Amino acid sequence: MTNKNHVILLLLTPPPRGLPPSEQALAVWGGEAPCPWGPKWRTADQSRIPPVVPPHSSVGLSSSHSCQARSSHGYRLEPESKMLEKIQKALTIRSGTVRELLAEALGMFILMVFGLSSVAQVVLGRGDFGQHLSINLGFGIGVTLGIHAAGGISGAHLNAAITLTHCILGNLPWRKLPAYLIGQFLGSFMAAATVFALYYDALYDYTKGNFTVTGPTATASIFSTYPAPYVSLVGGFFTEFTATAMLLLGILIIHDEKNNAALKGTQALLTGILVLGIGLGMGLNTGYAINPSRDLPPRVFTAVAGWGMDVFTAGHHWWWVPLTAPTLGSLAGVLIHKLFIDFHNQPVLECENEKGQPVVESSTL
Repeated sequence: MTNKNHVILLLLTPPPRGLPPSEQALAVWGGEAPCPWGPKWRTADQSRIPPVVPPHSSVGLSSSHSCQARSSHGYRLEPESKMLEKIQKALTIRSGTVRELLAEALGMFILMVFGLSSVAQVVLGRGDFGQHLSINLGFGIGVTLGIHAAGGISGAHLNAAITLTHCILGNLPWRKLPAYLIGQFLGSFMAAATVFALYYDALYDYTKGNFTVTGPTATASIFSTYPAPYVSLVGGFFTEFTATAMLLLGILIIHDEKNNAALKGTQALLTGILVLGIGLGMGLNTGYAINPSRDLPPRVFTAVAGWGMDVFTAGHHWWWVPLTAPTLGSLAGVLIHKLFIDFHNQPVLECENEKGQPVVESSTL
């Protein structure tokens, strides 16, 4: 067959079924090697003169590489693309509350893995692989990354005391409180389990298989906070109350757009530095839990992982203090900020009402 007849035959080949009707009359053969599902078509606007491919061209009819390269420009999706699209649709969660739960869980997991693993390395390394500063830095880095992970979805509370404060002030619907708490507790519990698995061999070597809460080889403090031997229950409560109040004051100052807020994009880093500062200055007495979601889930994990119920009775039944003191301290921090700054700081905006009264903005809490 001559080249002329070959071109005529190719031009008479009917267009594929998937082509839009408005373009079927203009469709011409592109002159490339056919894919297994048929030839590639393009409109006459894209190519008026179809190149001719000799019948015995070196372009392979079964060349998978060329077919895959051209499939992205065709009218049909590759099977792999369709499958990925189906998987994405099946896994996509449309419930905003569930998305917030997952975000809080991941953010809390990141925070706790960095924090607890730093404690484990200092304790199990007997001081040869870090000091108290290592723990402070570990929690600070964890807070920063956790906020980046969850901030755009849930606001990155990562703290049951902060979540409860938001609900009390009306910034978060009460119906979302369970989802936030479940997400935080789940992420914290899984982080404790992860660090336990990560350092299981070191734990066994350090304790000889005897996991204890107190004593020279106590390791329960890797996961939860316990008061120093000299600290009374009242003193420990006041320490946690004050540290959490300072935490909330710092967060409000960082985000207060009516005052001197931090530059956009730096809030997570500054919050991590804030936690670092609290650990450097107020961590001696109680280990600065300042967060019920940081303390209770790992404590529950240690109770079932070999430490027993001593984790709830040690330190004069200390376990309830990291739950209540941070909650009250969070509310106190917000109250102090409002009484000293927020209630009186009402800047005049460019757009004022008809009576000349300034428009008042609301703060984050």
